[in-house]
Amino acid sequence: MAKRKASKKAVKSRGARVPGTFKEFVGRNPALGRAHEAVAKAVEQAGPLDGRTLALIKIGICVGAGLESALRSHVRRAMEHGASTVEVEQAILLGMNTVGFPRTVAAWAWAQEQFERGR
Repeated sequence: MAKRKASKKAVKSRGARVPGTFKEFVGRNPALGRAHEAVAKAVEQAGPLDGRTLALIKIGICVGAGLESALRSHVRRAMEHGASTVEVEQAILLGMNTVGFPRTVAAWAWAQEQFERGR
C-alpha cells in the first residue's frame, strides 16, 4: 500500500498541535481525517456551548475513557479558550466518584504535565 499524503487541513486539526500517531493515521487515511474533522466541527456547532466549555466537557470524557493523549489535547484547547488551571483541574476531579480515584489521579497527572509544557 503506497503512503498517501494527508491534506494540510486534515493534519492541522483546527490549528492545534497533534500527536505524531494522529498525523501518520491521517496521512495514510486522509478521507477519514477529513470526515473526523467534519464531524467534530458539526458537533461543536450543534449547540450554544463555547470553545472553553466544550473543551472542559471533553476533558471529563477523556478522564472517563482513560485517554491520555486526548486529555492533554483538550487541556491545551481549554486553556487556549481561557480556562484556568483550577477549572481544568475541577473538570478532572468531577470524575472521581464516577470513574474512580486511580483514573482521576492519572488524568490529573497528565494535566499537570501539560500545564508544565504550556500551550
